[in-house]
Amino acid sequence: MTLPSEVCENNLMDSRVPRSMELYRRAGERIAGKTHLFGRRAELQALGVSPIYSDRQKDGHIYDVDGHDYVDFNMGAGAVFLGHAYPPVVEAVQQQAARGTGLTINHPLELEAADVLHEIVPCAEMVRFCKGGGEADMIAIRIARAATGRSKVLFCGYHGWHDWYIAANLTAGTPLDSHLLPGITPLGVPKELAGTTIPFEYNNLASLEAALEANSGEVACVILEAARSFQPQPGYLEGVRDLTHRHGALLIFDEVVTGFRFARGGAQEYYGVVPDLATFAKCISNGFALGAVCGKREVMSVATESFISSVYWAEATGLAAGKATLEIYRDQDICQAVWQFGESFMRQCGQLIEQTGVPMKLAGLPCSPLLALEGVAPEHRDALITLYMQETAKRGLVGGPSHFFCYTHTEADLRCALRAIGGAFLLIRRALDEGDIVKHLECPVRQSGFRRMV
Repeated sequence: MTLPSEVCENNLMDSRVPRSMELYRRAGERIAGKTHLFGRRAELQALGVSPIYSDRQKDGHIYDVDGHDYVDFNMGAGAVFLGHAYPPVVEAVQQQAARGTGLTINHPLELEAADVLHEIVPCAEMVRFCKGGGEADMIAIRIARAATGRSKVLFCGYHGWHDWYIAANLTAGTPLDSHLLPGITPLGVPKELAGTTIPFEYNNLASLEAALEANSGEVACVILEAARSFQPQPGYLEGVRDLTHRHGALLIFDEVVTGFRFARGGAQEYYGVVPDLATFAKCISNGFALGAVCGKREVMSVATESFISSVYWAEATGLAAGKATLEIYRDQDICQAVWQFGESFMRQCGQLIEQTGVPMKLAGLPCSPLLALEGVAPEHRDALITLYMQETAKRGLVGGPSHFFCYTHTEADLRCALRAIGGAFLLIRRALDEGDIVKHLECPVRQSGFRRMV
């Protein structure tokens, strides 16, 4: 089979996206790691078919550098909830940029944006801003350690790239395989951090209790995503909260993905369980750079004594975007509109699955559903996903098997996306019936797992 590097260097003119491929070849020479977000690496998609570079985005669409228009069901990995270039947010940023970025002394927007967070997020008695989700998690961990005087962290799910999290793979068994992705090596993470970050299993209170008891008196906090494509069993989140507090630790909800998408006040509002701390990014500012740590006053106040500091965290254009976005969430029921769109997608996509007989099922909530393969041999999974990505991209859809919807997606966008998915399903069904998936690929099989990428 042709290697991805050979496709990139030798078949530019045969590609559906030659301009994207040429830029990606150049990125391999100039950008360390080719991209700044792992999920945007072209080898994870249908390389040579899927778009790699976009120079314009509007509402629920992206336009690649090769002149193609796509319905966007990725929406910046979920960062854009209102729609690309949403006018009220863009106008707030433009107006603030003309006034300056506010970096010499403090800006009133810090208080104004924090006040709106306090209005809509249950745990947000105090707020600390930053520029992204990984940073927000790192700050929350620092605050929890400072507040408790303890060092160890128990975690479930994905929480970024920083040392405190990747240190989990310093221990035997590569725990991050089931929380992040296979093949993550803790290269560059101090070996002295081994044993400070410990996993537990989602929806398994016994797993958490065992970890807390094995590290009794040493656990600063428990951090988890309240939900994503999975859902908590009845009483699970309440049990996590109670076990955590019983052991003198703090509970952190990573709401980088769930925040403002599951409900106006995040997963903590949707499930009715309020954590001690919560982290937000992505939807908080509709794609502009902003993150936040929110929490109870007695916990957050330790940030006065712990050195947590950066010039750009309170940069005014990001805060302007955040304030404008949060005020829209406060004043309009954005979640309801997006959920209705998602419900329609799930219903009609489910019908396509039934009609074509593809081995797939829908999981997750309507605001961010997942197409999951079902009953497929592991050795065929990547080829099937590649075929799905290839065929949907050719038909004008980007995104999937994970989907993120936005407020400005239209019924026409939904029809276009479902036509693309239906066409992909038909070819997948044919490939499975013939017993030869790779024959239908116009590109290499996508790569999965970090180690294969490097």
